[in-house]
Amino acid sequence: MLLKDIRDYQILFLSLFLVLGIGTRDWTLRPELIGVAIATSLATQWILSLVIGYWSLANNKEQSPNLRSALITSLGLSLLLRADHWTTMAIAAALAIASKFIFQVGDKHFFNPANFGIISALILTPDAWVSPGQWGEEWWYGLLFLGTGGMILQRIGRWDTTAAFLGSYSLLEAIRNLWLGWTWDVYWHRLMSGSLLLFALFMITDPRSIPNSRIGRVVWAICIAGLTFILRNYFFVSTAVFWALFALAPLSILLDVLWLAPRFAWQEKDREAGEELLTQHS
Repeated sequence: MLLKDIRDYQILFLSLFLVLGIGTRDWTLRPELIGVAIATSLATQWILSLVIGYWSLANNKEQSPNLRSALITSLGLSLLLRADHWTTMAIAAALAIASKFIFQVGDKHFFNPANFGIISALILTPDAWVSPGQWGEEWWYGLLFLGTGGMILQRIGRWDTTAAFLGSYSLLEAIRNLWLGWTWDVYWHRLMSGSLLLFALFMITDPRSIPNSRIGRVVWAICIAGLTFILRNYFFVSTAVFWALFALAPLSILLDVLWLAPRFAWQEKDREAGEELLTQHS
């Protein structure tokens, strides 16, 4: 039976990745931290939706808790963020969800929630870390991520973002590899990372926080790839992709102004309403 909402597939696939990571990569994940991430994300989403709901009702707008989004964020945090104490995971989850309500322009949030939670935990707590190499370099992980991620991206129409990021980043790494005279084994070693594919397929493509227009998304993804390359190779930041996305997230606001396009909506009726509204203002 096919699931009606593409976010249900995201939840299914991210849950599968979590089980695979624990079962095949010997991750030392504590189940209680996963529970804290999920419970905190859902509770924060519910509470803030109720608070915003009072304002929405006063303006004749319907506001309902987006629990699917909160669950996706919590699974993303569980996959990527590591911590010694449950309070660190709770802080990351609460701030991740709160960022959607706080950092908005034109009724659109511009920070990726999971990414915001990860960076917040790294900055604010002493025991948070991210392990970019946790998936190793086994080829079948890459095929799994490409297959599942490709299915979702085909449905939401955001392949351009992944292609622009991976294409420009791999090109920069190839130029550097040639310049330094390294063998191509080194090049493929730097690219064949499960965490890099997860980032490119599931995080940088979040349709609610990236530029609305195709050209805006391509420019944005290329900028993130460039900053990632600089941070990784010249400042030796192992978590460069997450810092690059965090730093350049506000750029999507400018790109939306430069190139107008309908805002993405998960439901078809909301998407059609957005297109009609854009037509009226153009």
